[in-house]
Amino acid sequence: MAPSHFGKQQLFRHLHGFYSWPGGFVENVPTPVNYDLTKNYLDLVVTYTSVILLLSRIEDRKALIGMYNSAHEMIQGSGDPSYARLAQMVLEYDTPLKKLTEEFGPQTKAVSSALLSLHFLFVRRNQSAEQWRSDQLLSLISNSATMLSPASSDVMACEYLSLEVIERWILIGFLLCHGCLSSNPQCLELWKLGLQGSLYISLIRDDALQLHRVTEEFFGRLKGYGKQAADVKECKEHAVAHSGQLHRNRRAFLRNAVRELEALLSHQPGLLGPRALCVFVALSLCRDEVNWLVRHAEHVTKTKTPEDYAGSHIAELLFLMEQLRTLVHRHGPVIQRYHVQYLARFDALLLSDIIQNLTVCPEEESIVMSSFVSTLSSLTLKQATQEKFNFSGLCLDWFRLQAYTSVSKAPMQLHESPDVGRVMNLIMFHSKMLDSLEELVVETSDLSAFCFYVRPFEKLFALTMEEPAMLRFTIVFPLVCSHLPAAPTPLSPPEELQPGLCNSFLEEIAKQAANCIMEHVAPSLSPGKLLPKHCASTISKAQNKKAQKQPPKKGEPERDKPGAESQRKDRIVVSNMDKLHQVLSELSLSINHVPSFTVFKHMVTPSEYLSSYLETQLNRSFVWMASYNQATQAIARPSEVLAGLCSYLAFIQSLGQFTCVDSSRIICNVLLQQTQPLDSSGEQTLTTIYTNWYLEVLLRQASTGAIVLSPAMQAFISVPREGKQSFSAEEFSDISKMRALADDNLMLTCKSADNVLKRMTIIGEILSFRSMAQSGLLRWVCSHRCPFLTGPIECPKDFVTPDMDIKVTLSIFELAIAAGIPWHIDPALVTALSNLKTDSSSPEEEYKSACLLLVFVAVSLPLLASDPFSVYSIEMDGYSNNIHCLAKAIIHVSAALFTIHSKNIETHLKEFLLVRGCGQVSFHTAGLCARAARGEGSGAFYPRPWALQGPS
Repeated sequence: MAPSHFGKQQLFRHLHGFYSWPGGFVENVPTPVNYDLTKNYLDLVVTYTSVILLLSRIEDRKALIGMYNSAHEMIQGSGDPSYARLAQMVLEYDTPLKKLTEEFGPQTKAVSSALLSLHFLFVRRNQSAEQWRSDQLLSLISNSATMLSPASSDVMACEYLSLEVIERWILIGFLLCHGCLSSNPQCLELWKLGLQGSLYISLIRDDALQLHRVTEEFFGRLKGYGKQAADVKECKEHAVAHSGQLHRNRRAFLRNAVRELEALLSHQPGLLGPRALCVFVALSLCRDEVNWLVRHAEHVTKTKTPEDYAGSHIAELLFLMEQLRTLVHRHGPVIQRYHVQYLARFDALLLSDIIQNLTVCPEEESIVMSSFVSTLSSLTLKQATQEKFNFSGLCLDWFRLQAYTSVSKAPMQLHESPDVGRVMNLIMFHSKMLDSLEELVVETSDLSAFCFYVRPFEKLFALTMEEPAMLRFTIVFPLVCSHLPAAPTPLSPPEELQPGLCNSFLEEIAKQAANCIMEHVAPSLSPGKLLPKHCASTISKAQNKKAQKQPPKKGEPERDKPGAESQRKDRIVVSNMDKLHQVLSELSLSINHVPSFTVFKHMVTPSEYLSSYLETQLNRSFVWMASYNQATQAIARPSEVLAGLCSYLAFIQSLGQFTCVDSSRIICNVLLQQTQPLDSSGEQTLTTIYTNWYLEVLLRQASTGAIVLSPAMQAFISVPREGKQSFSAEEFSDISKMRALADDNLMLTCKSADNVLKRMTIIGEILSFRSMAQSGLLRWVCSHRCPFLTGPIECPKDFVTPDMDIKVTLSIFELAIAAGIPWHIDPALVTALSNLKTDSSSPEEEYKSACLLLVFVAVSLPLLASDPFSVYSIEMDGYSNNIHCLAKAIIHVSAALFTIHSKNIETHLKEFLLVRGCGQVSFHTAGLCARAARGEGSGAFYPRPWALQGPS
């Protein structure tokens, strides 16, 4: 233990190293005089006690110390020289409070003196919300005449000093030096006042001390401390009954007061100069209340008033803190320009006058204080824009001066010249406005406790998401993560928690916003209620309006008319749609609050989270609109899906007015994904669903004769058969449905097969169906939606020559067909047939097989005459078994096969007609082939005579 008083050299030796136990240099000196010295001393006492108490909580501390010494001996060859001292210390502090009180016995006078200097400050700061309100705390407009007057105090730093820190000093200090509680009534009053404010005080991170229980147990083991133990019990009951409500009311007051302060400073940022102190006081008060709530929400598990520890409106308080931080950062130059002039033109002159009026001023102290005046007098306004200030030397000199003048027998006693302390405290605050503005913001608004109280942090976020009025402030939870310490320090959060919290908060915000859009708001805008199929009941009721009203059948609820959700009899009545729009507006405000921010060296963009969720939800909603039932093969008509798509996309496009998401990019990404087999989530798209349905359901029934292609009606027609058909083919293949299908950009693929006549007919049906979707309808859509692209796509066909590379030619064909422009060769069919080639077969054998296929088809055509469904219908302009599709299949398959083998297509088709002519060919089928060879009728096309001509 150090002696109670130090000489100068001895004091400097302790100050320049680390504080040992500077016993009496704060003796009988009030805090406003030597604030820095007293604060550091009390911090040292509390930190030392916290370390000892934490050490006592480790059950295996003896084993850990022994293992450490063994490891040190194995590595270094000898044990740690300090091991014996450390082991002895652990043994002595086996009962930590008993040993600590013994050790601090000689320090009782110094500690109690330092704590008593807090009495006036703590009583003034630790007041109820009603008293704050009556005092107009934080209000700049309560007295408009003094609005521009600079805020001032005897000790500026005491105004924003954490109330939580003061409380911890008092409670731990009097626990160690409890002897003064019975001898000094003022100490007893201060101690009891501290016990009534909290149930838990923090030691470090999330380790808290239940002070009432610890103090009561400790005093219960001491003789003559029955009254103090009873006082502790009484204070505990008071804290349990009133502290929760006290802090809840404080939080409510601070929300209103800080909201008013932030609004005024945002409108008049020039007030930040003279009223900067109000900002830091507000930040400090808010920070203390947030930390109190988080600490007690974690440790107080049983209470009769759980609402006092819920904090469903804490998001607004955090948001206002964030706004004040932003104001200070944004208008930092304003604060600097004001205070650089204040230091040079007021503080320097005032300090100079006080120094000259000192009755006792030794040479060393005079030199130090004269250097203060010269440093401040040399400041100019130009430095505020060109230089970075650094007053660390001045602060250290002032700290040394406090040490010089606070020891006993010093020539100059600081407490005898209180004006020096008051002015220097003012100067210290003003200098921090120039060189330590960011550090002061961090000091007064540090919320690093959230790193270690993760569960309460997440619970507060969940409560905020359930409170509609607080949704606009939800963005503050990710923003709090951006202010947490990134450097690895004892107080830093675990690395795994650093980016994870921010990410989970933003995902939840974006998820709720996307769900609100896609599951509630957008479906209400769907034009499904306006479809013709829903108007039958309305027409029936209108026609029978004069008749007696029949009650609706059971199980058939009354259908609301379109637009019923917009009807209002009283605007005060809030509908469900109003609530949903309110939620969406609040979440949009939250997401739009900042375009981006940095969290642990990662750039975070909130709008991207919403964009990602909207893309996923849009993909799912588009698939949901198809209403595909795999069991019954039921599916929505393309025109209905197109109407729904247009409604959804129009609403998403309007979101740009509410949020900062790129709606055009979202729409493009989703539509592009819907043209692929799978979307970004690996789920089926509309393209896959409708492709499979048309191939496996509609065209499969066409192959059985249940559905017939009608060239006259340009649609597939259902043929009445025995048994009930699940759908009407006309509803899925007429012009309007095919245009809707083309507008959805659904490109159907074709499949090859080996069963000659039957498979050739199926291929013809598929090609006919795709020709309807591409040649007429897709081209119609392209010409209306992007006419400026149609011409450039058609142009290359005039430049195709026989000498052109086959790959280039096929690429041109593929581009044209993708835009719905008819072309001679089908590149998709060429690719599909090329993939069927095997490595074992030679090109000559493949070519012979292609020729034999045509011969086989030619000689097999008469077999179709025996089919009873081979009956021509004038109304449909086709056969009941779709054999009129054979012509298209023969031409396209032949063109593809002989393109692969680089043969003359026209020659082989003439040979096909010649072979068929020798075998009593069906005149109608042959006529169709001949017309197709001339490029006439049925949408069939044949290549020009020179097209892809190879050796005959």
